[in-house]
Amino acid sequence: MMLSISPEVRAALDAGQPVVALETTIVSHGMPWPDNIETALAVEAVVREGGAVPASIAVLEGAVRVGLDRADLEHLAKAEGVAKLSRADLAWAVATGRPGATTVAATMIVAARAGIGVFATGGIGGVHRGAELSFDISADLTELARTPVTVVAAGAKALLDLPKTLEMLETLGVPVVCYGTDQFPAFWSRESGLKAPIRLDDVGAIAAFIHAREALALGGGMLVANPVPAADEIRASEIGAHIEAAHADSVAAGITGKAVTPYLLDAILRRTGGRSLATNIALIRNNARVAAEIAGALARA
Repeated sequence: MMLSISPEVRAALDAGQPVVALETTIVSHGMPWPDNIETALAVEAVVREGGAVPASIAVLEGAVRVGLDRADLEHLAKAEGVAKLSRADLAWAVATGRPGATTVAATMIVAARAGIGVFATGGIGGVHRGAELSFDISADLTELARTPVTVVAAGAKALLDLPKTLEMLETLGVPVVCYGTDQFPAFWSRESGLKAPIRLDDVGAIAAFIHAREALALGGGMLVANPVPAADEIRASEIGAHIEAAHADSVAAGITGKAVTPYLLDAILRRTGGRSLATNIALIRNNARVAAEIAGALARA
């Protein structure tokens, strides 16, 4: 894969300094303007404060870009028709010159090619509700099984079928490490009622786990499920009703495929009076902080 890596990111990689990959679907599809650009810049700042270099990833003008400047991020935040890229259409965007924002799966692919081992996002995709009929399962899960990148997220998005998502991750052999908690976090909520597959309480232990997997040549990535800070969460008992109503709306509107998640996030944003967005921003910043710490621990080791 031909990559265009920014001088700052290239210098950090060459020097063995910690680097954290960041996706851009949050910028183009996940939040309204100007929250999207403000959040993108704030998350990059959190990574820097943690001693790592941020590497936001996107496809612009036919190039896979690793490390974006403010003008690039603003373009993604404002532009119409930015593609939402996964494994299936990443090369298509390069070939056609269409601008594209990277999902979890596409960001993992590019990060691995660039030599970046840690990636911070909000929440991963997973098994959608009703997948037994629609077969709607995010490519994020199979990417975690095949691409050696550690993804720090607040679990999977709570609008998914979380038990089936965890079951599929287990089937695919993807380690799910719950950071400092005995329960799998549910994006806006700290608890899902699902037992943590593995619990680790410090980034040094996570780094040691990553190195052990590399030494055993197990392949694939790892999910570090990092719960949203307690002060910012929306409890599952409260957000659940909004999720159910948003799902009903999406079915009635005939929303399918890649459009489902942005539609649901927007519907939940309206139903919570903006609280879901505030929580989303808080958890992304928290994930960026932990990702920078993990990247630093890996670099020191």
